[in-house]
Amino acid sequence: MIPLLAHYKEKWAVESEQSIKPGLTAIREAMMLLGHPEQGMAYVHIAGTNGKGSTLTFIEKIALNHNLSVGKFMSPCIVDFHDQIQIDETPITSAQVDAIFQVMKDAGLSGKLTDFELLTCIALIHFKNENVNLVLLEAGMGGREDSTNIVLPIVSVIPTIALEHTNFLGTTIEAIASHKAGIIKAGRPVVLGALSKEAMRVMQEEAFAKQSPIYALNDYFSVVMEHEAEMYHLNKKGLKMGPLQRQLLGRHQKDNMAIAITAFIEVAKAFRMKLNVGAIQKGVHETTVPGRFEEVLPNVYFDGAHNPASAEALAHMLQENYANMDIEIVMGMLADKDVEAVLALLQPLAKKMIFIDVPNERAMPAQKLAALSKHPNKAVVSDVVTFLQQPMNGGTIRVVTGSLYLLAAIRANLKKM
Repeated sequence: MIPLLAHYKEKWAVESEQSIKPGLTAIREAMMLLGHPEQGMAYVHIAGTNGKGSTLTFIEKIALNHNLSVGKFMSPCIVDFHDQIQIDETPITSAQVDAIFQVMKDAGLSGKLTDFELLTCIALIHFKNENVNLVLLEAGMGGREDSTNIVLPIVSVIPTIALEHTNFLGTTIEAIASHKAGIIKAGRPVVLGALSKEAMRVMQEEAFAKQSPIYALNDYFSVVMEHEAEMYHLNKKGLKMGPLQRQLLGRHQKDNMAIAITAFIEVAKAFRMKLNVGAIQKGVHETTVPGRFEEVLPNVYFDGAHNPASAEALAHMLQENYANMDIEIVMGMLADKDVEAVLALLQPLAKKMIFIDVPNERAMPAQKLAALSKHPNKAVVSDVVTFLQQPMNGGTIRVVTGSLYLLAAIRANLKKM
């Protein structure tokens, strides 16, 4: 369920299905009925398992500091779907959504699309209406058959690949990589993070078939430490850039930053723009992402680690930066995630585990989650907002994690207080 979308659907009598239906037939028909709002714009298309949101935001900040207007479409929402569709960091307004629903109703889209396909249409119409310079488009699930895969991007970006959505994408890394590789377009470069050999092989085959250059982390580009500062290297061109100071902590964010810079270099080439190193440094430093180790209350952090790969990244970051602190993990998860693997990665770091319910039909009950936990110090909390506001001693931090839907729900309740 996409928060608040039902309100507009009911208001405008536009129907769409909540189910997931991979495939491009319906969205292509919708684009034709709408007069092809997807055409004539400059895109960066991002797919992958983890790191999409952070990489997208690094690119956004760098682009904004180069004085480009930037539209972004990302998933899931922070509070409701308005914040999934932004221009220059400003969410789409209710009035703009109403105007777009009128257009979609007049085009006869009712009953033809899923919710996410409808949301994709809203985003593309909005960006076309506002004539943005650059659109950053995050795939909702997979890539090849995702509704965002109807654009011709300047560059495609795939930061990571791990097992996810196995009921739709397949049960092997190769199968999932094949879905992600579908965003690679003929003759257009793809920027890749540190992928496994199996995933990289799939990417190479797709890129070779489409004659698309591959720019891979630690091969074509890298970030290295020089004089205790991070420096970006475009290895085969001898280009160096830095020092770079980021607020997003963790080794995985260093990779995401490097991937974003490499992608933006391709944007600058396409726009025939001169790269501004100062703008890149400023963009990197300004990048923060809701739900990516975000401090929401004193010593209370949100991090949307919802699968083993993102839980491992969170665990590394906590070990590197908070090893001398008592860590309380506050967790709620969806039942279709690899719950036991996430628990195994995060429990060893926690002084205490607190389990909570996620307001989502796919959620695993907090009591069941607690039963799966082997931690000696664990509890189930029903009123998480009150719990998070309780004082802690100075040597303790609380990390709320396990589901982006959970973070959105808690954030909405915190705002009401």
